[in-house]
Amino acid sequence: MAEKTFVEILEDATDRSRDMNVPLGERLKAVADEVRSLSPEFADIVDRMVARLVANNVGQSAPKPGEPMPDFILPDEGGRLVRLTDLLDKGPVVLSFHRGHWCPYCRLNADGLAKIAPEVESLGAQIVAISPEKSRYGAELKSYAKAPFPVVADIDNGYALELNLLFWVGDEKRKAMQAGGFDIVPYQGNETWMLPIPATFIIGQDGVVKARYIDPDYRKRMDLDELLAALKSAL
Repeated sequence: MAEKTFVEILEDATDRSRDMNVPLGERLKAVADEVRSLSPEFADIVDRMVARLVANNVGQSAPKPGEPMPDFILPDEGGRLVRLTDLLDKGPVVLSFHRGHWCPYCRLNADGLAKIAPEVESLGAQIVAISPEKSRYGAELKSYAKAPFPVVADIDNGYALELNLLFWVGDEKRKAMQAGGFDIVPYQGNETWMLPIPATFIIGQDGVVKARYIDPDYRKRMDLDELLAALKSAL
């Protein structure tokens, strides 16, 4: 039997983490620890990329609490157009940026959001996931998480660019990803190797940002209890 690839090992680790009865942050850390165990060199490359982004304040000029959230019209996983202002007509919105269906941390984050979706809906709010992938790959992320919310496609990262969340992966990280079996070019339909900071915004029905979570370290995501607390305070 052939040995499992780096990608296959991480898929197994992601599935195990999803089944852990612990907070999202601990499930994410379990995968990060697996990566570092499998390839300390890869983990070090990630650390260097994150340090570069932090040093350059990437993402920090995105809409802040008290500022309006720009509108978008983007296709969901089924090709239906989704507009932010239409969603806000019905209530607050939780908007969560993901790197793609291939990303273990995004899978776990989407899964976590799916688990709290009933409570979010009970508060009169909606969740929308967004990624730079073609719609059919957004459908794969939605399917993995069994998500009841749309996954909209920000093709060519236009909306992420407007929000100042976009960054270049860099040659070192690109080569490491490709060597590990993570080639994002077919998923995005371009060769730019640009990705969004995986941020989360709580947007009030008035279209104003009430809370946000932005961390260039994609191995970390907004705590789900904190998300719910921020949403409740925004009502």
